Amino acid sequence: MRIATRGSALALAQASWVAEQLPGEHELVTVTTSGDRGGGPSDKARWVDAVERALLDGEADLAVHSAKDVPAQLAPGTVLLGSPPREDPRDAVLGELRPGARVGTSSLRRRAQLLATYDDIEVVELRGNVDTRLRKLAEGEVDAAVLALAGLRRLGRTDGARPLDLVPAAGQGTLALQAREGAQELSISDPETTACLAAERAVVRVLEADCHSAVGAHCQRTSHPSLRLVAWVGAPDGSAWLRDELEGDDPEALGTAVAERLLSAGARELLS
Repeated sequence: MRIATRGSALALAQASWVAEQLPGEHELVTVTTSGDRGGGPSDKARWVDAVERALLDGEADLAVHSAKDVPAQLAPGTVLLGSPPREDPRDAVLGELRPGARVGTSSLRRRAQLLATYDDIEVVELRGNVDTRLRKLAEGEVDAAVLALAGLRRLGRTDGARPLDLVPAAGQGTLALQAREGAQELSISDPETTACLAAERAVVRVLEADCHSAVGAHCQRTSHPSLRLVAWVGAPDGSAWLRDELEGDDPEALGTAVAERLLSAGARELLS
């Protein structure tokens, strides 16, 4: 099986882990996306375009993504096969989150929730891969940096990381396995993780959110078969926000219902 992945350290670690869980022989096919080249569309598609193209061109049989990077609409002719068990979905802070601190993040969602929670910090742009952001923190460019705890764990970089009580991005901590239509589901797919990802992605789809939207969504199993879904929408400066939660059995219906409730409460105005 040929497994397509981006070439970042985190993407390679994730794809290698998937390959180790699957029977038989596997080959990693490393591709460079528009996002890696610093161009392409201004939405999440720039991080998956070349990976999806490798599938459709027959150059790969499976693609491994960070689920939070996968657009609500997949490339025609492809499907998600499910997800292995989820890593910790929370955000984490490294450094000092003290009054007056310069806190670095590249996420609009994190920026909005941090500003909504702390009124005495300055949130600044902090881009690059995990190692680049940690280096900038060590060099004093920022006093603290907020990253996904799952990525830190997969790279073994959790020293000093402290979880934050923010609503994570839809799919954060989850791997999305994508293939051409007609492919069989893989043995490593976890039903609970797959159901929760479907609910979170439904929120994003109905809200028409993208990487420029301050939107969080997190689903958990409460009891079989019930799921609990929390979603958050905010203004980029944290001055106004909405939060809703609901329980249900059907992931798609649950995500749709939560998103529609947020829209009826004014989410569209916050997103625009």
